[in-house]
Amino acid sequence: MSSKEEILKKYRANVRERYDMPDLSDIQAVTYPEPLVQFVKMSEMVGGQVIEIDPGRDINTLIRQLFPDAKEIASNLPEITIATRNPDTIGRARDLNGTDIGIIRGSFGVAENACVWVPQTMKEKAVCFISENLIILLPKSQIVNNMHEAYRRIEFNDYGYGTFISGPSKTADIAQVLVMGAQAARSVTILLMPE
Repeated sequence: MSSKEEILKKYRANVRERYDMPDLSDIQAVTYPEPLVQFVKMSEMVGGQVIEIDPGRDINTLIRQLFPDAKEIASNLPEITIATRNPDTIGRARDLNGTDIGIIRGSFGVAENACVWVPQTMKEKAVCFISENLIILLPKSQIVNNMHEAYRRIEFNDYGYGTFISGPSKTADIAQVLVMGAQAARSVTILLMPE
């Protein structure tokens, strides 16, 4: 028996009372008349930026306009031609250190909290967290109302990993001073892509 199994066995032996799982079938989750409008509002509230992309607009030019001083751009997306690093071809995750912009694709967004589901679609998922600025390409039509709907849509690919990202990383733990980019990106920009 492994040490993990031994620890779990000890915990189970000391359970005094057991409770049935609550019935969640009758929960009335929040819905919005216009989920996209709520998603944009919540994204801005958590410190993110949302830009709706018109059909035919060159996103590479837009990214250069948004971040004119960026030198290191990491992405494995075929439509991103300005990438200088590819998270599929680097040797180690730490080789992404110093990335000015990471550009990834989200599957769907959640209106109630501005989360975007980002399945791992690259060898080194560190690009999602080590980049100074993160850009998420998100289909405009893929916005759900709430986390109940979101959890029903989660799918994993061969990598078996995904994460919800909502706005830039931030903390106000120390001296109640808000610090952006505390554990991950300093900024998150969501580009709402046309279908």
